[in-house]
Amino acid sequence: MRWLAAALVCALMPLTPLAPLGSGTAAPSPSAVVHTGAGAVRGSVHEGYRLFQGIPYAAPPVGALRWAPPRPAAPWRGVRDATRPGPACAQAAGEVPGGSTSEDCLYLNVTAPLDATAGRPRPVIVWLHGGGFTSGAGNSYDAHRMAVEGDEVVVSVNYRLGALGYLAHAGLPGSGTFGLADQQAALRYVRDTIGAFGGDARKVTLAGQSAGSYAVCAQLASPSAAGLFQRAIMQSGACTGGPARPFAPYAVAPSVARAAGSKLVDAVGCAGAGDVLGCLRRVPVPRLLAAQGADAQPSYGTPLLPLDPAEAVASGRVARVPVLMGANHDEGTIWAAGLMTAGISVTPANWPDMAGEFVPDPARADDVVRAYPVRGADGGPVFGAVIGDAEYACPALRTGSLLAAHQTVWRYEFADPAPPRPTPTPPPFPLGATHTTELPYLFDLGGRPRDMTEGQHRLADVMIGYWTRFARFGDPNGGGAPHWSRSQVQGLAPDRTGPVRPGGAHHCAMWATMP
Repeated sequence: MRWLAAALVCALMPLTPLAPLGSGTAAPSPSAVVHTGAGAVRGSVHEGYRLFQGIPYAAPPVGALRWAPPRPAAPWRGVRDATRPGPACAQAAGEVPGGSTSEDCLYLNVTAPLDATAGRPRPVIVWLHGGGFTSGAGNSYDAHRMAVEGDEVVVSVNYRLGALGYLAHAGLPGSGTFGLADQQAALRYVRDTIGAFGGDARKVTLAGQSAGSYAVCAQLASPSAAGLFQRAIMQSGACTGGPARPFAPYAVAPSVARAAGSKLVDAVGCAGAGDVLGCLRRVPVPRLLAAQGADAQPSYGTPLLPLDPAEAVASGRVARVPVLMGANHDEGTIWAAGLMTAGISVTPANWPDMAGEFVPDPARADDVVRAYPVRGADGGPVFGAVIGDAEYACPALRTGSLLAAHQTVWRYEFADPAPPRPTPTPPPFPLGATHTTELPYLFDLGGRPRDMTEGQHRLADVMIGYWTRFARFGDPNGGGAPHWSRSQVQGLAPDRTGPVRPGGAHHCAMWATMP
């Protein structure tokens, strides 16, 4: 299994680099000044919305604050420039072009309708970016369409990543959950301050995609997040994991987290130091980035996250808030295409062995081979279906069913067969609705794709309407005539939105019996 996990991670093709918020934006205007408890900020005014970037929600976690719970940001005098994003949290090059070595990164961005005021506040969506808990930045997601069309305030957040966000080590308070603690600090900032930007702190939706979605699930299960949000949106990241988990950043047990921490301590040369933590806090960021893994995992069994989120969901020990969640029809094809690009083919001859490496019980490989036969010269798309079904589609259905026993859940499947391509180079086969491809329908990523069809533009409007009505009412129908039924999964495609039954197409009955 280890060779397959490494291959899947290393073969993942980089997503199209995302442009910072405010590309081509208007000049700052005095009317964009907002007064907060920490000081005044000046953003920029645009057609229909105001944008504030690089607002500190916590103190820089540097020096002695490296691997410490987030502390309040220091107040400032005068008017702080909020027309440019703050630095991305430390990460290798990838989703953030050129990467970042900054630890001073706990900033958020606010996009608000132009007429949002404290006297007429709007619902708030707090967005947690994806990236395997090792990459990404909040300012990559231009939310002005959601803010203007949905009439809502959208907040995007940076949080500590990789080893700097999730190192687990004995005697380190907050061990394994620093990035999750940052997210809670951002939510507290929103609770205390968003009214100044015209947001309603009583109607906060915590939303995220991929690792951001796993983080939302963790916050649902975290006692210290109670009351900080009133709705939740989870896109392509379920609380209950697939059988193999070769690349997905789920929460891990304390023993696993500490073993990963010990490996990092050894790799950076601090194992023999008298003061290990002091040594670690002196290690340059590039050296830490080189030593950490391709993905990072938060740890459960901690004060912030006492239970494995999967266990918390199964036992109903989560925040009882409305949830909108789902997955894409072809989540796994991007990883299978990456394998092919890396020279790893899937053929009828080697497919049984590869299936045996993927499932936890090799004796069940025959079940997978029968359900997903490889007949062509290269079965990359078939392997992509296995990855997507086992790791995303079926866990999403399972999580939704478990949550629905205790709270209101709205489930979707994004199924545009030809969405804008998420990779900078043409893939070896059509990817379909693969991982991340729903994002351009909600956000402008590096400039909204110009090649979207009329039907895709309509779908984008429909999805923004669903997401923002859910944030406002806890119901994507918005109190009107129901066209999204809680009892069914809502299919989202350019030519049709309506009920679908994805369980059979994704062989979920088989995956449910995997050990």
